[in-house]
Amino acid sequence: MVSSPGPRLRPDLEALPSYKAGQRPAPRTDITTYKISSNESHHAPLESVQAAIVAAAADVNRYPDPFSSDLIAAISSHFNVPPEHISLGTGSVALCGQIIQSAAGPGDEILYAWRSFESYPIWTGIAGAHSVQVPLRPDETHDLEAMRNAITPRTRVIFICSPNNPTGQIVDPAELEEFIANVPSEIVIVLDEAYVEYVPHEKRAESIRLYREKPNVVVLRTFSKAYGLAGLRVGFAISQEPISNALRKTALPFGVSSIAQAAAIASIEAESELLERVKSVVAERDRVARELKEMGYQLNPSYANFIWMRLSNDTEAMYQALEQAGLSVRPFPSEGLRISIGETEANNRFIEVARSVSIASAVPR
Repeated sequence: MVSSPGPRLRPDLEALPSYKAGQRPAPRTDITTYKISSNESHHAPLESVQAAIVAAAADVNRYPDPFSSDLIAAISSHFNVPPEHISLGTGSVALCGQIIQSAAGPGDEILYAWRSFESYPIWTGIAGAHSVQVPLRPDETHDLEAMRNAITPRTRVIFICSPNNPTGQIVDPAELEEFIANVPSEIVIVLDEAYVEYVPHEKRAESIRLYREKPNVVVLRTFSKAYGLAGLRVGFAISQEPISNALRKTALPFGVSSIAQAAAIASIEAESELLERVKSVVAERDRVARELKEMGYQLNPSYANFIWMRLSNDTEAMYQALEQAGLSVRPFPSEGLRISIGETEANNRFIEVARSVSIASAVPR
């Protein structure tokens, strides 16, 4: 028998970064632990949403509606956009991949700010395309002028993550409109707005209007964050044809489960109640930020459901202190920590650790 070196796989996959999901805290018996590492809602689904989930569970022996007709109709009515302009995916993260697969291939370029959402370089590498990462400004905002200057004939997709994950900053609406006006129309521009519900209305870009005016603009949203359905994996894109057609072609068949569809519809129907929860998260976020600033920490504004602490070389020490206190947060080695806003008890404990941690240089002077 001839020996074989094993399955022949793509060698370039070895260079792909791994997606680092927020980790759960280690089990403890002495204290209550809290997971504030994944930007999830700490609220359980509303009773009406839970009822929709239970009802849908009775039919899981059947495939879900492959066209997600009822959910698409609900989104269409909610945003006043044509149903054919809506595409669904297993979270907005899947739609990021579908967009890249629809527009780019080997040798093409995907342009985005950095640091930003970790899935962008992963999906880019899977497609065989090249990442063009443009550094954020010192205040953690997108440098749209530098991004425009980075466009080349090989640029196929540009991602604008606002609020930006993990830094929490938003793009200025006027700057964004000018940027879009100066991007060649053949380049797909993705407005990734997974956290937009946490942004005050007066500071939001008019993304739906921009999509209506520019056929190369895609708006990404998700039910994972403000709607509290992270475990059900349902996101959506709003775009004009032919982009929406391409996204449906690259979608995983039956990817959005019947339970996820039912829960998303119920969440849209209960949106006013859910947005009251968003207000409470924003209030907690602002309270935590004020406490940190009073201690001397230098923070840029966050418009999401998390806070970003740029700690550079002190990141690991602060991370370990929080781990010892039963709090799991999301570390970015040698850069900083992203701390999700969770239960009041979790937020208070985080404040206590930040106040008592013995890292002199962790508080910028």
